[in-house]
Amino acid sequence: MGEQLRATLRGLLHIRQEQGAYRVALRAGVSVLVPLLAVLAVDRPDWSLYAAFGAFTALYGRNHVHLSRAAMQASAGAALTVSVVLGVLVGSLESRAWAAVPVGAGIAALGAVLAAAQDWHPPGPIFLVFGFGAVASVPHAVSDVPAAVAVAGLSSLFALLVGNLGSFFRRRKSRPARLRHVWTWEPARYAVAVLLSGATATAIGIGHPYWAMVAAVAPLSAPGVTAQLVRAGHRIVGTLLGLLTSAALLAPGLSPAATVLVVAGLQIVTELLVGRNYGLALLFITPMALLMGQLVAARPTGSLLFDRGAETVIGALIGGAIVLLQPWLRSRRPARDGPVRPAAWAADARRRGVRRRR
Repeated sequence: MGEQLRATLRGLLHIRQEQGAYRVALRAGVSVLVPLLAVLAVDRPDWSLYAAFGAFTALYGRNHVHLSRAAMQASAGAALTVSVVLGVLVGSLESRAWAAVPVGAGIAALGAVLAAAQDWHPPGPIFLVFGFGAVASVPHAVSDVPAAVAVAGLSSLFALLVGNLGSFFRRRKSRPARLRHVWTWEPARYAVAVLLSGATATAIGIGHPYWAMVAAVAPLSAPGVTAQLVRAGHRIVGTLLGLLTSAALLAPGLSPAATVLVVAGLQIVTELLVGRNYGLALLFITPMALLMGQLVAARPTGSLLFDRGAETVIGALIGGAIVLLQPWLRSRRPARDGPVRPAAWAADARRRGVRRRR
């Protein structure tokens, strides 16, 4: 445990090298800026969340090129649009806060399956849970569904075009990744994280339970226990420090157009930093999320900052507890199930006509 703690503390401060981040950052900034300006131009700031989460399509496939990136972004964009629509439907319910918890858990589980099947980058269902939760937290009517489909879908399509424009000018092509059938307990782990964090935050009565859901899901997609604990620590420390930058940006009471410009700038800075140090990126992710919410429904700054900090701590602690619990469960599994017998496995494989992999 001592070595695990030391490795986690080292990871909190580690700054990684990353090549080509500026290209991803510019694509993400443009993909967010244009749709948000478009909904302001038609005087529908209430569509901002639909546009923003459709634009998050640009965040996928940063390390892929050509058809591989296009296929990944197409599937991620479709999933983001569905998540937004489900958020509208849940937001139309009278008890939307509690209804969002099981639906969010289902989205997390199914999103984890799709993310693993197509090897999404960034991995996991975090943006699906984020998009669904943010939209579901705002009152809606069922009649809003067509607008949600159109705005999120068109925003996603625009991000797809921006992200793959260079493919039209290059001769070299790449094949999209094939879908893989991956059967693990990961989807269940994501679902449990959302259920526990969402139910806890909703029961306490804090104003934005979906922030706890997102914070609980965030650590689970990192590779390995140490990286997952580092991610949970980054989520807490980075968000709490990000409340300072948020307070500074929320204080002036920016106009909607100025808010959109600041959000796009924060998105660019985030993409420049997120691959280097997740905690450092959260200094800019935090105000970006809060400013996007203010476009749709402005809330008092003090309560908004408190909700963000409290929800994040709750969710990240639950996510971290799930990470720590998993090795313990694995250590108990052989005692319960008995040791694996290679000879018996091989005999069974021969009966099935299956060659054992070496």
